Amino acid sequence: MKNIITISREFGAGGGQIGKKVARRMGFYYMDKDVILRSAMESEGLTPDEIRRYDEKVPFDFGFGQSLFDFYNRPLDERLFEAQRKAISRQAEKGNCVIVGRNANYVLKEFDHSLHVFISASTRFKLNNLKDKMPDFSEDKILDEMKSVDKKRRKYCLYYTNTEFGAAEYYDLCLRSSSLGLDRCVDIICSLCQ
Repeated sequence: MKNIITISREFGAGGGQIGKKVARRMGFYYMDKDVILRSAMESEGLTPDEIRRYDEKVPFDFGFGQSLFDFYNRPLDERLFEAQRKAISRQAEKGNCVIVGRNANYVLKEFDHSLHVFISASTRFKLNNLKDKMPDFSEDKILDEMKSVDKKRRKYCLYYTNTEFGAAEYYDLCLRSSSLGLDRCVDIICSLCQ
């Protein structure tokens, strides 16, 4: 049985919605950006301002003059990634969880009993899915935000994991929510975990 599910997703493809439904159906703990960042902040002493400033951003300067073994002297963005990695690993060690985002597929690539999923969708589907969540935004603004968020995710993924965001080789399963629908995606993921 697969009892650790990671879901990576394009912005607007419904990955978070799918993850919540899978967790509810399987009776698993649900962990997303908010839960991961809160756990990272509590365990590593990072402030909310530090989290907001460095969340999903690639460092401008890696800080080669600093020791990688000295956590508190490392650049803050490196500390944040490490704190998130620890939070994800701690939850995965308990099992029975769905973890959305934060490169969890890479962080947990060596964990047994895991299923790593990538959710993509057509631009029209993502746009329609985001209209309710972004009611004050025009369609053009939503499209710009979709491109911007996914560009940041690609850069972040490449920098911290040296892998390509969305490339099938880094996942066990790739689903297109615009073709299958959110509920069918949930059914497929749950069927593979039993």
